Amino acid sequence: MTELILHHYPASPFAHKARCVLGFKQLAWRSVTVPSVMPKPDVVALTGGYRRTPVLQIGADIYCDTALICDVLEHLRPEPTLYPPHLKGVSRVFAQWADGTLFAAAMAYNLQPRAAEALFADYPAGAAQAFSADRRAMGMAHLAVPDAAAAYRSYLRRIANMVEEHDFLFGAEPCVADFAAYHPLWFTRHCVPMMADILSATPAVLEWMDRLAALGQGRAEKFSAQDAITVAAGALPQPMPPQVFQDEHGIALGSRVSIAAESFGTEPTEGLLVAATRMHYTLARSDARAGTLHVHFPRIGYVLRAI
Repeated sequence: MTELILHHYPASPFAHKARCVLGFKQLAWRSVTVPSVMPKPDVVALTGGYRRTPVLQIGADIYCDTALICDVLEHLRPEPTLYPPHLKGVSRVFAQWADGTLFAAAMAYNLQPRAAEALFADYPAGAAQAFSADRRAMGMAHLAVPDAAAAYRSYLRRIANMVEEHDFLFGAEPCVADFAAYHPLWFTRHCVPMMADILSATPAVLEWMDRLAALGQGRAEKFSAQDAITVAAGALPQPMPPQVFQDEHGIALGSRVSIAAESFGTEPTEGLLVAATRMHYTLARSDARAGTLHVHFPRIGYVLRAI
């Protein structure tokens, strides 16, 4: 298996989701630290425009969005599984809710002014304002703090009801739903601990979080962004497997297209459409530094347009 390279930064909740899945799968990976705000020239050299964190790189194949990253890691190491057969549907539906609705409420609560001030206390002057401006430019939904706090408390009680019955959300073993629900709560507990009192009313949630943390984050090795680009430039994208082309747009394979997130970080990536399966899109593109690349996106949550 070609080495896994994760482009991330320590305080990114979604990056933590990916790191925890790497731990669950007991995988070794190379760690490239990226900026938390634009500009991100090394990331964009690989993705062609997509700027969310994290991004998974395997040679000259670039995988965007943790929903797709989870699928890729499941394919590379099927056991232990993220998608138990009897939970395949419900675990994905729950994960989508957690990555969207739960995340939005938790982060609006987590990043209220006093927490943001503490989070950036050791950063250069203006870092907090730059982060806020960057997230506004990405189109981050902003709930009023009282509304976010009320929703977050309610969601924590619902999660507590689930993990009071067994060790993880849907049984004795974790699945993709656990990792999707965990990462915004991890941010509360570890990145803005002055806000973590909200977790104290649900001790079962804290115990569940401890069980997930005990799985670790795999075996990481520091790697530079330039070395990652060199890896891409020296590799070729993996051949596309013989998958059924699912055309929902009337756009033929080989057409020049753009793909962008439906919301939050909608910068498009342009290239040639080389795959459109039931689950994902793949674009072929070239970069002066990184060479020929395949950039992969999940279908759900992304917009495909002909250019």
